[in-house]
Amino acid sequence: MPEDVRSYDPKRRWLAAVGVAAMAIILGGGWFLLSEVRTSAPAAAAAPPAPAVGVRLVAQKGVSQSFEFVGHIKATDKVELRARVEGFLEKVLFREGQDVKAGQLLYQIEKVQYEALVEQAKANVAAAEAESINAKLEYSRQLELSKKQYSAQSVVDQNRAVMDTAAAKIMQAKAALRQAEVNLDYTDIRAPIDGRIGLHAYTLGNLVNPASGVLTTIVSQDPIYVLFPISVRDLETIREARRKEGGGLNKIEILVRLANGQLYAHPGTWNFTDPQVDQQTDTLIMRATIPNPERTLADGQVITAIIRERKEEPRLVVPQTALQVDQSGYYVLVVTAEHRVELRRLKTGPNIGTDVVALSGLKDGDKVIVDGIQKVRPGQIVQETVLPPPASSG
Repeated sequence: MPEDVRSYDPKRRWLAAVGVAAMAIILGGGWFLLSEVRTSAPAAAAAPPAPAVGVRLVAQKGVSQSFEFVGHIKATDKVELRARVEGFLEKVLFREGQDVKAGQLLYQIEKVQYEALVEQAKANVAAAEAESINAKLEYSRQLELSKKQYSAQSVVDQNRAVMDTAAAKIMQAKAALRQAEVNLDYTDIRAPIDGRIGLHAYTLGNLVNPASGVLTTIVSQDPIYVLFPISVRDLETIREARRKEGGGLNKIEILVRLANGQLYAHPGTWNFTDPQVDQQTDTLIMRATIPNPERTLADGQVITAIIRERKEEPRLVVPQTALQVDQSGYYVLVVTAEHRVELRRLKTGPNIGTDVVALSGLKDGDKVIVDGIQKVRPGQIVQETVLPPPASSG
């Protein structure tokens, strides 16, 4: 038997095979465990950077505060001319739309019948005076006779009554004369005020009387009123804005912006505030007088009335782009010295260009967020960049 066959040991061969298999399992399991550890171990997550925002500094500016309201123009005087006596129009002495002066003759109604009535009334006065003279003489004669017992006292009393009646007739005749003269004067219709006259309702030759209605209208031109409604809340805001530290009030002027957006050249002066509030609208009427030398403004014209302080005062302003609003009112987001976002409630005043006056809630130098507001919230740390004010600001 060969030597290699004799040395063959089946048991030892089996043990060797088992050892090889075990080694393969151990090695394979170790690789699997190592792979699992490598796969499941998370990478260390880097902390996200603080969000970047743009801020602007709150600063004081010289501000002449203004408040705007929709209003209208109203003439200081407006007169509707009417006929006070009946007659045909004999003369029309003006052009429609022209300026007229107080006392200027505008219409003339036929005079003949009224002149005749005046003459008749004068004659009645003369007759009454003559009758009165005769009654006085008769009374004097009877009085002297009664003193000598030649005339009864009853006759004297009767003559006294006749004399008094004659005197009363004089008064009646003079009153009728005065009325006739007034009616004659009413045939001349004159302008009671300075102003601009309107359209004819009746032309030359028409029959007019007190029932004919308005013949024409005269509207005063210079000065003229500006009227506008203002809510009680706005009025309190204006008063608070005008109040000085010493207790006085800043003076105001009234400006007018026309429908085309242009500012009217002449400022007005406030002169009246309605003492009664309209309970349906919670508003009252304010009025100002404004010059109108060029006749630019017309009665009934719709305008924008602007209440403005005459003198600029230093006030804190904040960009309108920083302003937010919710159910509790206006607020802004401020970046503190610790770079943390803070919510500040504001009480605002009027708009000044691209800014708005901050009456309370901010101080000079505060940094309000104007860019990136949507990506931050109160309490969050941010990286702020101070932005320059826009060219149109203020």
